[in-house]
Amino acid sequence: MDAAQVFRRGARSAWAGFLGLVYPPTCPGCGSAIADAHARCPSCWSGLRLIERPYCQRLGTPFAVDLGPLLSPRVIADPPVFGRARAVALYDGVARDLVHRLNYEDRLDLAAAMGRMMAAAGAELLAEADCLVPVPLHWSRLWRRRFNQAALLGRGVGRIAGLPVEAGALARVKRTRPQVGLSRPARALNLQGAFRVPDAARAKLQGRRVLLVDDVMTTGATANAASRVLMRAGARSVDILTFALVAAEAG
Repeated sequence: MDAAQVFRRGARSAWAGFLGLVYPPTCPGCGSAIADAHARCPSCWSGLRLIERPYCQRLGTPFAVDLGPLLSPRVIADPPVFGRARAVALYDGVARDLVHRLNYEDRLDLAAAMGRMMAAAGAELLAEADCLVPVPLHWSRLWRRRFNQAALLGRGVGRIAGLPVEAGALARVKRTRPQVGLSRPARALNLQGAFRVPDAARAKLQGRRVLLVDDVMTTGATANAASRVLMRAGARSVDILTFALVAAEAG
């Protein structure tokens, strides 16, 4: 390590120490004071329903009993377009609050902590991926929100995994209706024609194993629609990594 690198590391450490004095670290889940800036308070840890084995090998939905590497009935009846999906936690309680604060309260600082958890939950997928592609927002929604939460999470995961984030590889060209309240078939119909791979991005996808990143997976309609477009554009395979999974989809 040369002198310049030593200086930069020392400067970053000093600046972090200064910020810790001025802005004491708080839990990203509830905002209570904590000692470690990258931790969560005990209450939030206990309220986060982490997804652990046993779970469906395709959807990552948890099973109540460990019966081996099984597939959920939903996968057998209606196989997804994508290969595998993994998530950190079930979408309720603390996980839902974290997603809401990131998306609607401009708590962009939460993306780093959430990204670290996603990198851990999706380690097996990241080990085989060539690049990350965030699920895009339509330009009108991006203009109102000013940021794409999937892109923020993707950049956090990419830094940890050492993988490139191809944020421009997928575009949302159709302003869809809100998915809340729609049935699974209605969600799929709502998303028809919603995504497109720009011509300039096709070369970046040829033969590559893509890991699609989003904040929440509900029925998987968005993941299926985006995966179908990516694979038609030349991606070798598509897996899914999200922070949360809607509890109703648990197997």
